[in-house]
Amino acid sequence: MSFYVNYPLLLTVKTVARAFYRIDVDWVNEPAEDPWDELRVIAILNHTSLYEPLFAGGVPNRLLYQIARRGVVPVAEKTLNRPLVGRFFGLVAPDVIPVTRQRDSSWQELVDRIGPRSLVIIAPEGRMKRASGLDSEGKPMTVRGGIADVLRGIPDGLMLLAYSGGLHHVQHPGELMPRLFQRIQMRFELLDIADYRARLLEDAGRHGFKRAVIADLEERRDRICAELSEKAA
Repeated sequence: MSFYVNYPLLLTVKTVARAFYRIDVDWVNEPAEDPWDELRVIAILNHTSLYEPLFAGGVPNRLLYQIARRGVVPVAEKTLNRPLVGRFFGLVAPDVIPVTRQRDSSWQELVDRIGPRSLVIIAPEGRMKRASGLDSEGKPMTVRGGIADVLRGIPDGLMLLAYSGGLHHVQHPGELMPRLFQRIQMRFELLDIADYRARLLEDAGRHGFKRAVIADLEERRDRICAELSEKAA
């Protein structure tokens, strides 16, 4: 039954995004295969705003359909506890899992809920970047190791890296209302999960896998998002 709520909601968000924003979406490198087939992980990098569902305006309906069918989405427990925002995020996918910022049972529950056809949508930094460029505690925006746990549990398929151009010009964390008619930028990159895991394991070994994933994603994020910032300037 949840699909008949999730999918219309995502289509509505896409319609609103296209009506009120200029969506600028492109590929870092044009994929050689169908980018929307066999997706198992979508990782959104440069997490700046709870309005990131507006990026639905730049993807095909078939991807929204897959999210509504088999999406597994970790969402901060404090976000889900908000009256309206929490209700919205609880309806974007059939399996929305509340998680905390600590390495506790909530994260293990997420890993345990990943099935053979699940599509995990995750913001690997685990918190939002403020206008200062730092997190809410004044610390640099690092990638957290949880994404490595997710990749360990998914042997094959594709991972879509979605580099956000940032949404502070639309809504800062803590602001209630968004600004309309802004340009929203995102760049996509497609990686084969089995190849990605094998390369990092060969370079870093099993015990260094998590550190290698963090370093790789941070390098990609900083490079691609810097290019987006230059184009926006």
